[in-house]
Amino acid sequence: MTDNTASRPHVVEFRNVSKTYGEGTRAYTAIKNVNFVVEDRPDHGEFVAILGPSGCGKSTVFRLIAGLSPQHPPSTGQVLVFGKPVNGAGADRGMVFQDYTSFDHLRVIDNIAFGLECRGVPLTERRDQARLWIEKMGLNPATDAMKFPHELSGGMRQRVAIARTLILHPRIILMDEPFGALDPGTRYAMQDLLVKLWREQQATVFFITHSIEEAVYLGDRVLIMSRAPGTILHELRMEHSTRPARDVQREPAFLEAVFKVRDIIEQLEKPA
Repeated sequence: MTDNTASRPHVVEFRNVSKTYGEGTRAYTAIKNVNFVVEDRPDHGEFVAILGPSGCGKSTVFRLIAGLSPQHPPSTGQVLVFGKPVNGAGADRGMVFQDYTSFDHLRVIDNIAFGLECRGVPLTERRDQARLWIEKMGLNPATDAMKFPHELSGGMRQRVAIARTLILHPRIILMDEPFGALDPGTRYAMQDLLVKLWREQQATVFFITHSIEEAVYLGDRVLIMSRAPGTILHELRMEHSTRPARDVQREPAFLEAVFKVRDIIEQLEKPA
């Protein structure tokens, strides 16, 4: 069987990408000469976790992929998605943030179906799809569909935000600290749910986190950035497990990988 991976355009490619804000004495370079490639692997979307010291430019990389200003466009270099330069936001890229983003005046079912409404999907069809996603996210369609966001816990609201993104089946999912505000128990549950949905969707996920444990558990690959101006210092491959996060994250092999990454991060965070 012929491997045609080489003939596919890369999902994402950064070619010597730098971003500087302002001019003259007020200029600030957030990232410099960032290079990496995420290949389009058949039947497998890669999970790329991004770590680095605070202010290293993780969110700049994220928003350049998303095509959002003021980070987009780059000052120098090229950001390519599926072989084409990023010219702005697109339906092939979905986003989930740390804040529980929702439309407070819409019920859960209509929050999840919002993107389908924008695409012109009829009411009955989009609500049917939204009900399926309510169930996929571990919520109850009978009791939760007609609730407003203020009636939900933080974990439930984040499930709604993720469902609103995934219902559109984006090829690339961009997640910026989506579980950062959750308690540890809820965070484990959300990590397990995300892995399950990611495998179903076969999308490429970019995941920004400050949690080394989270990055090691979720990532196929962990990119570690330098202090600002940020660049990619390390690309580490990780082993995936099909078992729950709570169990895996207690194992010696997992902890060894965490300590390896932590040593790198701690070295980066030492005063220059």
